[in-house]
Amino acid sequence: MHLLVNMLMLWMFGWQEEQDWGGRKFLEFYLFCVVGAALVTIAVAYASLPGLTPRTVTIGASGGIYGVLMAFGMLYGDQTVFLFPIPISLKAKYLVAILIFLVIIATFQPSQGGVANFAHLGGLFFGFVYVKFLPRRGLGFATSERFYGIRNSYYRWKRRRAARKFEVYMREHDRDVKFDDLGNYVPPEERDKKNGGSKSGWVN
Repeated sequence: MHLLVNMLMLWMFGWQEEQDWGGRKFLEFYLFCVVGAALVTIAVAYASLPGLTPRTVTIGASGGIYGVLMAFGMLYGDQTVFLFPIPISLKAKYLVAILIFLVIIATFQPSQGGVANFAHLGGLFFGFVYVKFLPRRGLGFATSERFYGIRNSYYRWKRRRAARKFEVYMREHDRDVKFDDLGNYVPPEERDKKNGGSKSGWVN
């Protein structure tokens, strides 16, 4: 029943995020929250808190679900949510705030009833971090962009270095060639214009 409720909440709140983000980014976000919740659970298990040990088995998807709820509250906070079967409707941001409050209260109860509430808090935290601080196009896209940016910078550096070596080589053979800062060859007529060989307008 616990897993069934989780999947129902994933369908209810996750479809809007998947529709706006696309399936790839939504999957990345969901796994980011699940892994984050797992890391929080492991850290808490090794913190020697009462009733928690590293041997405690944790099963479920609630960390990712609470991350989805956090994102929904942040992005679609003014949308009205109807709480079925209870005939009550309220804005999504208030629903998320109530859930956060309930999770915090449950987390610090002496007996947590077999529920990994720290995983819930971890999912909420990592969902907040993803929406608030990570690039809008997703972590995978940002990583690939960073990789290609570093690669292109390396290629530009190699090109500039080769251009400088070629300039030195040509000067040794009594020929003057110039390259710009990007390693592109500059023809003599362009150099003359840059050095003031062709002027127009007022001259003081």
